[in-house]
Amino acid sequence: MRKFVLLCLLCSWASSVVATQTIYVAKEQRTLYDRDLYLYELLDLALKKADYDVKIEHVKVHPHQQRTLLALGQGEVDLHWSMTSPEREQLATAIRVPLFKGFIGKRALLVNKTHLSQFDDVKSLAELAKLSAVQGHDWPDTKILGHNNLTVRPMANYPAMFAMVSRGRLDYFPRSFIEVGAELTAQNVDNLVILPSVYLYYPSAFYFFVNKDKPQLANALTVGLAKLQASGEFDALFERYFAGMLAQLPFDENTTVLELENPYFNMPTVAELPAPAVVLNDNLPAEQEK
Repeated sequence: MRKFVLLCLLCSWASSVVATQTIYVAKEQRTLYDRDLYLYELLDLALKKADYDVKIEHVKVHPHQQRTLLALGQGEVDLHWSMTSPEREQLATAIRVPLFKGFIGKRALLVNKTHLSQFDDVKSLAELAKLSAVQGHDWPDTKILGHNNLTVRPMANYPAMFAMVSRGRLDYFPRSFIEVGAELTAQNVDNLVILPSVYLYYPSAFYFFVNKDKPQLANALTVGLAKLQASGEFDALFERYFAGMLAQLPFDENTTVLELENPYFNMPTVAELPAPAVVLNDNLPAEQEK
């Protein structure tokens, strides 16, 4: 009898060990910003909220976004996050909750401060098209700008994009509201500034992407994010990371907002959207998710 009880206890222990699986999360080999730290914390909170007991291990991946999504599709990693596109949603399972509440599609323009006068008359996309932008060669944004007839130079080297604008080789570098402040600080390029008179807006979203062979992980994230939205923890975490940063952006009621079409984005259903965010900056134009 004692042997039987001991065997049962051992089996129970073994089952608990097996239950704690490992998931492999892609980690880009570059400087991590607040947006990255926010996503790591959000991922951890969502999995805990769903009672999904896992061990997270990070896998270093190539900084090129499309290669990471291909690694997801090939089963080399289990989870990553990215701006969405139809092609990316074919490669992996998109958890269709906009992690940055639409701010990924609000794009401040980084410019050389000695060239600010070039933008004095920019009030339309046609006028902006006379100037040249830089974007990542595999970013969905590059296609979006091109679709709207803007002049854009694709590049593979991320630090070089800042350098091209700093040296006056290209005119502007669109960066999302939730990235631009941290990037300016990290790059430490004295002559780069945020253009206060114009920014771009296009509907888009940043999602968690999960290996298609991990449906339980995808379900756990969906459940966990929904619980965080319902409890208000999603909003609270977002504001803790980004409220101050958004409030410091140099935009007001006189800022021109140039709206771009994005044919590469399918809007989530109402049920998939986070609860409405509080106003983070009274000076920002009222338009948000569209």
